[in-house]
Amino acid sequence: MRTKICGITRLEDAEAAVSAGAWAIGLNFSPESPRLIDDAAAEEIGASMRRRCEVAGVFVNASLGRIASVAERAQLTALQLHGDEGPAFCSEAARRTGCRVIKAFRVRSRAEVRGAAAWRTDMHLFDAYRPGARGGTGESFDWELIADRRREPPAILAGGLTPENLAEAIAVTDPWAVDVAGGVEDGLAGVKDHDLIRRFVAVANEAGGSEPGELDPPASGNQPDEVQQAGT
Repeated sequence: MRTKICGITRLEDAEAAVSAGAWAIGLNFSPESPRLIDDAAAEEIGASMRRRCEVAGVFVNASLGRIASVAERAQLTALQLHGDEGPAFCSEAARRTGCRVIKAFRVRSRAEVRGAAAWRTDMHLFDAYRPGARGGTGESFDWELIADRRREPPAILAGGLTPENLAEAIAVTDPWAVDVAGGVEDGLAGVKDHDLIRRFVAVANEAGGSEPGELDPPASGNQPDEVQQAGT
């Protein structure tokens, strides 16, 4: 089972995630997030993680120019779009950056899950709904709502996951990957507890889940040269 450790703000936490066996880390560029990372730290982490794991940039209604610029400088391999980005925007973001796109959906009912089919992105991420919040709330949702979704694109389960509830969540939803932020923190947002990271990854690996999809490579450090020039 792939794990993504999101809301990374420090290089030592990124190192701990990769050492534990995480498939991906997430760097949050939303100004409203308590886990907002500054660009300099993101560049340092992106350079260090090159070819070691997927590095996803989390954006909420950012401009294409901002996304492309950050993707180049931080060597992102994936974009996680948590705002009101439509299918056409997601496609253009992928074209301009060379990154895979994860479109996030906040789930209240099966209607959101069915509606996600309009976004033909590389992955879908399903998170809890809270008015005025775009993820990272530490709240979960009714996992049964996505238990019978279509298998493509691959699903990433997020929202209130912890080492304690992860095995049950995987058993119910059989996701392609799982995502955690606050569930591996012990107090301060953006500062990870390395023991909790290890426990989370270990539970995910033991619980298993979906057969590996076709997405795995690359974690190669990101855009092709001809695309990098679009980062302005």
